[in-house]
Amino acid sequence: MTIIDSTSPNFGPRRDGRRPDLLVLHYTGMKSAAEALERMRDPASEVSAHYMIDEDGSCHRLVDEAMRAWHAGAACWAGERDVNSAAIGIELVNPGHEHGYRGFPDAQIAALLSLCAEIRTRHGIGPHRVVGHSDVAPARKQDPGELFPWKYMARQGFGLWPKPNPTGAPATPMEAAFLLAEIGYDITDLPATLAAFQRRYRPSQIDGLLDKDTAALINGLAGLLPRQNVLEAE
Repeated sequence: MTIIDSTSPNFGPRRDGRRPDLLVLHYTGMKSAAEALERMRDPASEVSAHYMIDEDGSCHRLVDEAMRAWHAGAACWAGERDVNSAAIGIELVNPGHEHGYRGFPDAQIAALLSLCAEIRTRHGIGPHRVVGHSDVAPARKQDPGELFPWKYMARQGFGLWPKPNPTGAPATPMEAAFLLAEIGYDITDLPATLAAFQRRYRPSQIDGLLDKDTAALINGLAGLLPRQNVLEAE
């Protein structure tokens, strides 16, 4: 794919020589691509990402993958609180919930899949390490949101997609919290975490409550984790 170099000054070294093994997907949440690109290239904003993909599929590279871009903010995944040092961040041009949230065009998703495939080749990032901004910051963020095609992405090998498994599904919020933490979520604000999970895996009802459908999906997703990931969580 063709990549446009649109270098941002907003980056630094990955801490402790960390190599990226996490992919975080965002939406820009701004009225236009030009506005988003300008903000991520403005030193005063202290915001950036490694890539930005426009709705027509054009892709801008802002920060070299070897460096630490500033996209995740206060975030956590699988116990890692310096998500920026662990991750490669991709921004998808979309006005977001504040400015007229809409679906993601086919050309944009095709470009995203192509870029993700290249990143996977370079860094060996597994499907369970492809997350959304709302996954790593559930109390603060909603992106890329309920209209993002997570199921389709998972079918292409980027992310996991669970089948509901009611057998042994969590019956209480505490049991759900245990499994969500095993998956990788920060459970400090459990209702927010449940809402983030629903936004990704059951977008038809995002209420932050543990019902039978949500519990079965949590259980199904936990069963898809690589065994090494489960052992580390235990």
